Amino acid sequence: MTKKKPQQTLKKGLHPRNPHRQRYDFDVLIESCPPLAPFVSENKFGDLSVDFSNPDAVKMINKALLKHFYQVEHWDIPPGYLCPPIPGRADYLHYIADLLAESNEGAIPKGRQVQGLDIGVGANCAYPIVGHRVYGWNFVAADIDPLSIKSAKFIVEANSTLAGGIKCRLQKNPDHIFEGMINSNDIFDFTMCNPPFHRSLEEATAGSERKVKNLSANARKKGTRGFEKPKKNESGVLNFGGQKAELWCPGGEAAFINRMIKQSVETASQCFWFTTLVSKKENLSAIYKALKQVGAVDVRTIDMAQGQKLTRVVAWTFLTSEQQKEWREERWMR
Repeated sequence: MTKKKPQQTLKKGLHPRNPHRQRYDFDVLIESCPPLAPFVSENKFGDLSVDFSNPDAVKMINKALLKHFYQVEHWDIPPGYLCPPIPGRADYLHYIADLLAESNEGAIPKGRQVQGLDIGVGANCAYPIVGHRVYGWNFVAADIDPLSIKSAKFIVEANSTLAGGIKCRLQKNPDHIFEGMINSNDIFDFTMCNPPFHRSLEEATAGSERKVKNLSANARKKGTRGFEKPKKNESGVLNFGGQKAELWCPGGEAAFINRMIKQSVETASQCFWFTTLVSKKENLSAIYKALKQVGAVDVRTIDMAQGQKLTRVVAWTFLTSEQQKEWREERWMR
C-alpha cells in the first residue's frame, strides 16, 4: 500500500490544536485499522484516497481516525445514519475549550469535573468521544431518536477508554430541549448542539446536491486531489447519510435555535455556557435579538472555517461576572 506521500500541507481553517490539520496519512491509518485497506486506492492524481461517494468507505475512515487518534477500538453506526467528518467535530470542541479557558484565566479546565451536554448526539456519538478523549470531560449525550441512543450507548459500553465518561439520555418529548436532559441536580459547564438546519426532506436533498456541485467545481478549479463526486443510491438520495432529526425539522435551523434559546432560561443557573453551531449567517440577527430578549449576560460568536465551509458557534451565558468567578473557583480550581 506504500505510495509516495504528498507534501503534508495544512488544511485551511482548522483549529491549531486539531490533530487532523494535515492530509490523511493512509499508511498510518491502515496500520491502526487494517479493514480500511480495501477502501484505499490510487486516484487519478496518483495519490492514495478513498471513494467518498461510498458510505462504507466514509464510515471506515471515520473508524480509522477514531481508533488512531482517540483510541476507540469499537465504533459503528446503523445504516442510513449520519456519518460526520471527525475533523470538523473536533474543531467545535477545541473552540469550546478556548471559551472555557477565557473564563478560567487562560487555562483550559480538564478532567471529569468538567461536564458537557451534547444535544442531538446522533448514533455516532462523535462529540462526546472526542471531548472525553482529548480533555477528559464527562458528557451527557441526548437525542430524541431511540436507535441513536442505543447506538451511542453501545459504543460507550464497548470501549474501556470511554468507561464512566459518557451517559446517554433519551429525550422522550421532541418539543423539549433541556427539560428532562438537565435534571434538578445537574450542573453543566457547557452545552453543544449541531442543529438540523433544513426545513424539510426536500430542502435537505436540494442542499446536499448544491454541496456536491460546489465541491466538484472547487476541485476542478483548484486541482484538488482526492475528491470524487458522491453518487445517488437507487432511491435518488445522496449517500451522505442522516435521519430526519439529524438533517431537518419544521422551521429549520432558525426555529430550532430560537426554541433552544427560549428554553435555556429554564436552566440558566445550571449551565455556564450554552452553545450551538450556526450554519446560516443570515440567521444571526434573529439569534442575537432572541438572546437579548431572554436577558443573556454575555454572548460570543466564534467563527470557524473548514476548507471552503464557513460556520460559527454562538455561545451565551446568564451568569454575571461575579457568578462566573464563583463557578470557576468552585468547579475548575479544585
